[in-house]
Amino acid sequence: MDLKGMRVAVIGGGIGGMAAATALALRGGDVHVFEQAPALEEVGAGLQISANGQAVLAALGVELTGVSGSAGTEIQDGRTGRKVAFVPAPSAGPTWYVHRADLLGALLVCAEKAGVSTVLDRLVTPGTIQADLIVAADGGQSIWRSTVDGPCSPRFTGQVAWRALVPAEAGQEAAAPSTLSMGSRAHVVTYPLRAAQLMNLVAVEERSSWSEEGWRQQGDVDEFRARFSDFKGPAGEIIARVETVHLWALHLRPVARHWWRDNIALLGDAAHPTLPFMAQGACMALEDAWVLADALSRSDDLAASLALYQRMRQKRAEQVVALARGNAMRFHLPRPWSWGAQAVLSVGAGALARRLDWVYDYDATQVL
Repeated sequence: MDLKGMRVAVIGGGIGGMAAATALALRGGDVHVFEQAPALEEVGAGLQISANGQAVLAALGVELTGVSGSAGTEIQDGRTGRKVAFVPAPSAGPTWYVHRADLLGALLVCAEKAGVSTVLDRLVTPGTIQADLIVAADGGQSIWRSTVDGPCSPRFTGQVAWRALVPAEAGQEAAAPSTLSMGSRAHVVTYPLRAAQLMNLVAVEERSSWSEEGWRQQGDVDEFRARFSDFKGPAGEIIARVETVHLWALHLRPVARHWWRDNIALLGDAAHPTLPFMAQGACMALEDAWVLADALSRSDDLAASLALYQRMRQKRAEQVVALARGNAMRFHLPRPWSWGAQAVLSVGAGALARRLDWVYDYDATQVL
């Protein structure tokens, strides 16, 4: 299909939405992004972009500066700070640690160069907009998903995550490994950002109940430190330096059964919200963006193109989401079961890395 002149409305100006808008505009689409927020900005937080996401960014022409590249992941015992194992970087290449705002800004530059128009402070709901194609990239709480796939209620996973950024200490290496500190029913992940000027922290704990979905809530620093007071070593040192923290409850919806209806396509978390325990949310949205645009460019039949998009993406999304869900349990084993898990990791970390090659080796720019 020649996308020249195709009127495209992208709902949501996040990473997936901007990537899709750029990919469609580069193929000739007349693309408009509608974002309900008054400005394109994100609460400060880090993202991990592995090789599969990097491939899409390169194809879009995105240029990032100040990226920290991972040498791998060091797994630690949360109570002692003792190193348990080292998981090397994926064979596909080092993972990038990127500030979310930096990535979004770089995508916006590419989108504008490609001719994308952005409309801010505009909530677009089903039935209120006309376009040849509507791409619903409005996140895990998508108001468009029910139109495409039917009603779907979120399920609280029993876990709450805290996010924080702290200044890095002098001498912090930009290529330092990330750390995963495993505790009893809790874990902490840290890694450097912006050429090691900052340290990103995500700390997850188990709770019995939570009512509100979302991740922009301001957290209480004293409560945060109290809840993770058992963590020692490097993770404990970073926790002690936190001055501002946000928290959100982890809810999960199943991967959509139907990714498109009529001229509407779901993308990113709107189609396949995932838990953060594989750090693949942003990468999966980037993959979706490229495959959607590629599928549309290969046929004059919109329905056939959208069916191809779903066929190429659904199974992979289900597999990655399931993997992240499984890690939610593996990271939080209470003692004494955690000792056994640590023993396995200490001798099998390399094999574990190789078993995940299928996640990182995937190149969405080459699948069609």
